[in-house]
Amino acid sequence: QVHVRESGGGLVQAGGSLRLSCVASGRTYHMGWFRQASGKEREFLAGISASGGQTSYADSVKGRFTISRDNAKNSVSLQMDSAQPDDTAAYSCAASKVTCKRYQHLYDYWGQGTQVTVSS
Repeated sequence: QVHVRESGGGLVQAGGSLRLSCVASGRTYHMGWFRQASGKEREFLAGISASGGQTSYADSVKGRFTISRDNAKNSVSLQMDSAQPDDTAAYSCAASKVTCKRYQHLYDYWGQGTQVTVSS
Protein backbone atom coordinates (compact mmCIF):
# COMPACT_ATOMS: atom_id res chain seq x y z
CA GLN A 1 0.00 0.00 0.00
CA VAL A 2 1.41 3.38 -1.03
CA HIS A 3 0.60 6.32 1.18
CA VAL A 4 0.72 9.91 -0.06
CA ARG A 5 0.42 12.72 2.44
CA GLU A 6 0.38 16.48 1.93
CA SER A 7 1.14 19.19 4.46
CA GLY A 8 1.67 22.93 4.60
CA GLY A 9 -1.72 24.29 3.63
CA GLY A 10 -3.28 27.23 5.39
CA LEU A 11 -4.23 30.86 5.05
CA VAL A 12 -2.06 33.31 3.13
CA GLN A 13 -2.61 36.89 2.07
CA ALA A 14 -2.72 37.85 -1.58
CA GLY A 15 0.79 38.43 -2.84
CA GLY A 16 2.26 36.16 -0.21
CA SER A 17 3.96 32.78 -0.40
CA LEU A 18 3.24 29.30 0.86
CA ARG A 19 5.15 26.04 0.58
CA LEU A 20 3.35 22.73 0.33
CA SER A 21 5.05 19.42 0.97
CA CYS A 22 4.19 15.85 0.03
CA VAL A 23 5.64 12.55 1.14
CA ALA A 24 5.03 9.26 -0.67
CA SER A 25 5.92 5.89 0.80
CA GLY A 26 7.62 3.10 -1.08
CA ARG A 27 9.62 3.51 -4.26
CA THR A 28 10.44 6.79 -6.01
CA TYR A 29 7.57 7.91 -8.26
CA HIS A 30 6.92 10.66 -10.73
CA MET A 31 4.90 13.19 -8.76
CA GLY A 32 2.30 15.80 -9.52
CA TRP A 33 0.41 18.56 -7.75
CA PHE A 34 -3.24 19.25 -8.48
CA ARG A 35 -5.93 21.47 -7.03
CA GLN A 36 -9.69 21.61 -6.96
CA ALA A 37 -11.56 24.79 -6.17
CA SER A 38 -15.12 24.69 -4.92
CA GLY A 39 -17.50 23.97 -7.79
CA LYS A 40 -14.68 23.39 -10.30
CA GLU A 41 -12.93 20.39 -11.77
CA ARG A 42 -9.59 19.25 -10.49
CA GLU A 43 -6.72 20.76 -12.45
CA PHE A 44 -3.07 19.87 -12.92
CA LEU A 45 -0.56 22.38 -11.59
CA ALA A 46 2.93 20.93 -11.79
CA GLY A 47 4.78 17.65 -12.10
CA ILE A 48 8.30 16.38 -11.57
CA SER A 49 9.96 13.22 -12.79
CA ALA A 50 11.31 10.58 -10.42
CA SER A 51 14.87 11.76 -10.98
CA GLY A 52 13.92 15.42 -10.66
CA GLY A 53 15.38 16.13 -14.08
CA GLN A 54 12.09 16.98 -15.78
CA THR A 55 9.32 19.31 -14.68
CA SER A 56 6.06 20.44 -16.22
CA TYR A 57 3.70 23.27 -15.32
CA ALA A 58 0.22 24.44 -16.14
CA ASP A 59 0.18 27.82 -17.87
CA SER A 60 -1.95 29.22 -15.04
CA VAL A 61 0.88 28.85 -12.50
CA LYS A 62 4.03 28.96 -14.62
CA GLY A 63 6.39 31.54 -13.20
CA ARG A 64 4.60 31.67 -9.82
CA PHE A 65 4.74 28.06 -8.60
CA THR A 66 7.87 25.91 -8.41
CA ILE A 67 7.97 22.16 -7.92
CA SER A 68 11.02 20.44 -6.47
CA ARG A 69 11.91 17.17 -4.80
CA ASP A 70 14.30 15.68 -2.29
CA ASN A 71 14.60 11.97 -3.00
CA ALA A 72 16.66 11.41 0.11
CA LYS A 73 13.53 12.36 2.07
CA ASN A 74 11.08 10.96 -0.52
CA SER A 75 9.40 14.35 -0.55
CA VAL A 76 8.12 16.77 -3.14
CA SER A 77 7.41 20.46 -2.55
CA LEU A 78 5.33 23.09 -4.27
CA GLN A 79 6.47 26.66 -3.66
CA MET A 80 3.62 29.08 -4.25
CA ASP A 81 4.61 32.72 -4.76
CA SER A 82 2.53 35.78 -5.59
CA ALA A 83 -0.57 33.99 -4.30
CA GLN A 84 -3.91 35.16 -5.67
CA PRO A 85 -7.45 34.66 -4.33
CA ASP A 86 -8.12 32.40 -7.35
CA ASP A 87 -5.49 30.03 -5.94
CA THR A 88 -7.88 29.13 -3.11
CA ALA A 89 -8.51 25.39 -3.41
CA ALA A 90 -7.84 21.95 -1.99
CA TYR A 91 -4.34 20.97 -3.13
CA SER A 92 -3.50 17.31 -3.71
CA CYS A 93 -0.34 15.44 -4.42
CA ALA A 94 -0.25 12.28 -6.53
CA ALA A 95 2.26 9.62 -7.52
CA SER A 96 2.59 8.05 -10.94
CA LYS A 97 4.57 5.13 -12.29
CA VAL A 98 4.65 6.55 -15.80
CA THR A 99 4.35 10.34 -16.07
CA CYS A 100 4.83 13.73 -14.47
CA LYS A 101 2.54 15.48 -16.92
CA ARG A 102 -1.09 16.64 -16.70
CA TYR A 103 -2.83 13.33 -17.42
CA GLN A 104 -4.72 12.70 -14.18
CA HIS A 105 -5.81 9.16 -15.10
CA LEU A 106 -2.13 8.12 -15.19
CA TYR A 107 -1.57 8.91 -11.52
CA ASP A 108 -1.85 5.84 -9.34
CA TYR A 109 -1.85 7.11 -5.77
CA TRP A 110 -3.43 10.24 -4.34
CA GLY A 111 -3.21 12.10 -1.05
CA GLN A 112 -6.18 13.41 0.89
CA GLY A 113 -5.38 17.02 0.09
CA THR A 114 -4.58 20.16 2.03
CA GLN A 115 -6.61 23.37 1.95
CA VAL A 116 -5.08 26.63 0.78
CA THR A 117 -6.99 29.85 1.26
CA VAL A 118 -5.74 33.14 -0.18
CA SER A 119 -7.31 36.23 1.33
CA SER A 120 -7.62 39.47 -0.64
